[in-house]
Amino acid sequence: MHEDAISTESVLEELSRAATDGTSESHSLDSADTSTDEGGIERELLGLLAEVTETIPAETTQFDEAIIKENLDEVLLMLITLHEETHGEELISDLARFFDTQLSPGTVYPLLHELKADDVLSMHAKVRTKEYSIADEEHVTAAIEESMIQHLTFGLLLYLFLTRA
Repeated sequence: MHEDAISTESVLEELSRAATDGTSESHSLDSADTSTDEGGIERELLGLLAEVTETIPAETTQFDEAIIKENLDEVLLMLITLHEETHGEELISDLARFFDTQLSPGTVYPLLHELKADDVLSMHAKVRTKEYSIADEEHVTAAIEESMIQHLTFGLLLYLFLTRA
């Protein structure tokens, strides 16, 4: 391996430090400061996106629609966690508003049903809708961490390639 190579662990530690600088709160699923009002969810997600921009200086934090589709499980789990309880229509609206991604109900609802069948989500039937909430926080944490490691590792591979070019 290249002498100047950065280990994945050091990248994770650096990102973790940068993301938590100036904050003393834990950001675990059960202690996250979420609010059920729409403004609270928006503030929370926009705050997370602002931390990304501060941590990884890039010209834009816009996400390509393809990457949102490829990581839809994790994005939906994140949105449901922030809402605490939500329905599919609201999730589709959040995807459009926060990620500029237009997904059909035929894409989102089967995934929600699959996550419920896997006991990751719980579903409560309301009068005109079904409300979803997180049933297995450990699974959500593990799935998001695994996805994060994969993306960071791939990004590090690309970075190391660029430093050799």
